[in-house]
Amino acid sequence: MDRGLSQTAFDAAPASAGGVTRTLRRRSTPARPLFETLPAAVAPRIQPSLERRRLWERRFRRRLDVTDAVSITLAAAAAAIVETGPIDTFADLAGPARIGMFVVGAWLTLLWLARTREPAVLGAGAAEYKRIGHATGLAFGILSTIFILAQLPGLRAQLLVAMPFGLVTLVFSRWLWRKWLIHERERGECVSRVIVAGARDDVEYVIEKLVGDPHHAYHVIGATTTDGLIDPIRVGDRGYPVIGSIRSTAAYGRATGADAIVVASTPDDDRDFVRRLGWELEGTAAELVLCNRLTDVAGPRLSLRPLDGLPLVQVKIPEFEGGIHAIKRGMDVVLSLLALVPILLLTPVIALAIKLDSPGPVLFHQLRVGRDGRQFWMIKFRTMVADAESSRDSLHAQNEGAGPLFKLKRDPRVTRVGAVLRKFSIDELPQFANVLRGDMSIVGPRPPLPAEVTAYDGTVYRRLYLKPGITGLWQISGRSDLSWEDSVRLDLRYVENWSIATDLMIMWRTAKVMVAPRGAY
Repeated sequence: MDRGLSQTAFDAAPASAGGVTRTLRRRSTPARPLFETLPAAVAPRIQPSLERRRLWERRFRRRLDVTDAVSITLAAAAAAIVETGPIDTFADLAGPARIGMFVVGAWLTLLWLARTREPAVLGAGAAEYKRIGHATGLAFGILSTIFILAQLPGLRAQLLVAMPFGLVTLVFSRWLWRKWLIHERERGECVSRVIVAGARDDVEYVIEKLVGDPHHAYHVIGATTTDGLIDPIRVGDRGYPVIGSIRSTAAYGRATGADAIVVASTPDDDRDFVRRLGWELEGTAAELVLCNRLTDVAGPRLSLRPLDGLPLVQVKIPEFEGGIHAIKRGMDVVLSLLALVPILLLTPVIALAIKLDSPGPVLFHQLRVGRDGRQFWMIKFRTMVADAESSRDSLHAQNEGAGPLFKLKRDPRVTRVGAVLRKFSIDELPQFANVLRGDMSIVGPRPPLPAEVTAYDGTVYRRLYLKPGITGLWQISGRSDLSWEDSVRLDLRYVENWSIATDLMIMWRTAKVMVAPRGAY
């Protein structure tokens, strides 16, 4: 019962005591208003920082909506034209047009249900393309069932024409938008304005990773730390301001217009810090990102399992045999067979150029170390003079390679034709024969020399758990320009996190690196 109403009724009513009737005096204290609003119960409202973030996300998603619809409509229309063939009147297009509209609607619906335009995957590349592929496969699985049950015509054309054409067009359009988004982010647009919170060492580590992100998705505007110091955090040749204590992160985020908070670590004496910070950021930030030091663990190996309010991060342990490795081997065999056909056609031309440039054999055989430490002879087109190995010791003092690697940017042993072959990685084409033979894989760690392996420590030996590759993360990330530590880190990351999707991504990026080479000498 409402207190204000009950008290008024009580004051106005007569009361008796010992048979004597008397009237109670009305109290002078006014009752609380019936619909009074409690300030603490008011839901947080969207702040300008969050509205600014959502504005560019909405604009970008609308552009994706348009290009997705155009791509799918063109694919469905092409299938309808193939299905009908020559037409006499426009009435002949009515049936295929209805089927095409049905396909377009179902396809777009599945793209929406698969969250292919979520902010988390915008510009993410492989994750975005994977969702598009899953949505497309599911859409046509459902459509095939409906077509068969309803005995609708046009299924074959939609499967053989619309699905592959539409999928390729969708991925290509998303790739173009991703390039545009990265360009905008390089200009400082369409980025998340970030404050990094945590212990100073952890904040420095996270900032280093964020600013090194090739997608430029995060713009660090400052940091809050646990030590109470205001000295800037230096990463490379740039300093990032420390704007206050970690306990006031939300207030500083609101004052600076940050739309994302990255928690590098939490205060040791405050286990509820993250939950309270999430409450304080409501209406202000779009993201609260929690970091951990599980370095080089890729997303597919991580999963979140809530257990009675306790979020458990599960990390899948890598496996180095089984069905997925059989699929990788099958893909290696098929692709190497397809690649060797044009390579054999080009070999006479390349061989003639090598012979005319310098005397010696066309092919160069070098002993390398493969999976499980087994040695094999790797084949390449010769790019150096015939006696290059014997003159290596005299050039050892000029070595510019990192760690145990021997590299010279201007190696006098490289021939003129060899320099061209190296620049565009043509010298490595015969290695497809190594792949077919089973010594190598198309994608894998860099194949090391036996002398390099003898210098390995216990960690680096993990590079030998998989077959070495013609290409890999090391090749698309700078090749000879990489430090020894970076080369090892990339190889170990690949060994622990590889997948078929990762291999396809590396192959695609390798093709781009061959056209615009970097670090090849």
